[in-house]
Amino acid sequence: MASAAMAASTRTLLRPHRLLLLPDPRRRRLSATAAASANAVATTVRRSVVDVLRERGLVEATTSETLGSSATGEHQLLKAYCGFDPTAESLHLGNLIGLVALSWFRRCGHTAVALVGGATGRVGDPSGKSAERPDLDLAAVIANSDAIKALVAQILGRAPVSSHHAQSGKSAILDQNEHALASSGQGLSDNLGNVGGNIGSFVILDNYDWWKDITLLDFLKEVGKYARVGTMIAKESVKKRLNSEDGMSYTEFTYQLLQGYDFLYMFKNMGVNVQIGGSDQWGNITAGTDLIRKILQVEGAHGLTFPLLLKSDGTKFGKSEDGAIWLSSKMLSPYKFYQYFYSVPDVDVIRFMKILTFVSLDEIQELEESMTKPGYVPNMVQRRLAEEVTRFVHGEEGLEEALKATEALRPGAQTELDSRTIEGIADGVPSCSLPYGQVLKSPLVDLAASTGLLASKSAVKRLIKQGGMYLNNMKIDSEDKLIEESDIVDGKVLLLSAGKKNKMVVRIS
Repeated sequence: MASAAMAASTRTLLRPHRLLLLPDPRRRRLSATAAASANAVATTVRRSVVDVLRERGLVEATTSETLGSSATGEHQLLKAYCGFDPTAESLHLGNLIGLVALSWFRRCGHTAVALVGGATGRVGDPSGKSAERPDLDLAAVIANSDAIKALVAQILGRAPVSSHHAQSGKSAILDQNEHALASSGQGLSDNLGNVGGNIGSFVILDNYDWWKDITLLDFLKEVGKYARVGTMIAKESVKKRLNSEDGMSYTEFTYQLLQGYDFLYMFKNMGVNVQIGGSDQWGNITAGTDLIRKILQVEGAHGLTFPLLLKSDGTKFGKSEDGAIWLSSKMLSPYKFYQYFYSVPDVDVIRFMKILTFVSLDEIQELEESMTKPGYVPNMVQRRLAEEVTRFVHGEEGLEEALKATEALRPGAQTELDSRTIEGIADGVPSCSLPYGQVLKSPLVDLAASTGLLASKSAVKRLIKQGGMYLNNMKIDSEDKLIEESDIVDGKVLLLSAGKKNKMVVRIS
């Protein structure tokens, strides 16, 4: 019986799908080979991606000063990953820097890896949080993961092939192991990865693909014994929580090992050799480089952090009165996204141009100089910022939608409105729903007052006389105006405007 039990235990630990990490001589040789492959020099590029990121203000710290280059002056072929936990149906503005940084790696000919935390999202990263994250049920984690994979594929798949930093030569190609794992991400990267010879490929992975086969006992034996509690407690994210009123749960405490293991797994099996993240991720990133060094006993794993997205006053950039600025058009219209960047104050706009766009630094300097010259039209640089970021996140179609809505929703504009354009701003202005029969042939004066656009019928009449009342952006000259069938846009909606800013969307039910 004992012999049979021992044999069964051995078979469990040696399953082909299980990553065994014990540092025996054979494993050291295999790991060294993988590291050498990951660090192989593919071609000579004009600029180091780290230099590009640093001059644009996208580098807070690195684990190595030589990251991105070798002693010979040539540059490594890098595979860089950034993680995104599925805590919501969409990524938000705080995640945008990670996507921008991954795109810069691609532009410089390297491979970008977006890792969705289908496993770690069930635990919750304590970094930068004052309290434990609320638990998500399994269905929500899966749905959020799928939505984020699709969003990331859309954004990274739009990366242009031309760049003044682009390399010449072969693009980064994923090895077979990466393609096998990428297929579990619904094949999103297979047809969107390589977009040209001058740009690196990208892949979307889900860490649940390897975590689902790992038991707690295996993890404690093969990884846990290499982690030192003193080092884990010394991490800044842990110290802050331990000193807080609520403290920290054991589940959150182990998160850094989970993220560290992700890096180790991808380094060993796929040659991913750089992890990037916000400055609050430094402890989790170095947990990964430490595990790689201790368990695989090789060098070559690097970390890079970028600064958090803050306004000049030190507050977080990416929050509005209505909440987070989401990257998915399903949660925030391209129009509202565009308007958020259009309203960036002058003191922040140039820095955000450097961090969040791919406009050359020379052109950004010209834009900065133009702001101090006579005749400068206010918000022209903000308009450029809004256009560039909206194009990157929502594509040309999303940008066109935002520009069309911006122009069309200006009272008196000649652009013809459609229901989609009006609905695009509906989450940012007051709205109501009324039956079709109650709206058709209704006096405009009555409708404007009953919907709350203005306080009274007399106020509506005064505004009409002053020339400030609009229906679907058309100025109303008569107090006797009735709502006709042709006024109801696409048979669905009306837009009432009192002056330039006060609006009311009336949905027809």
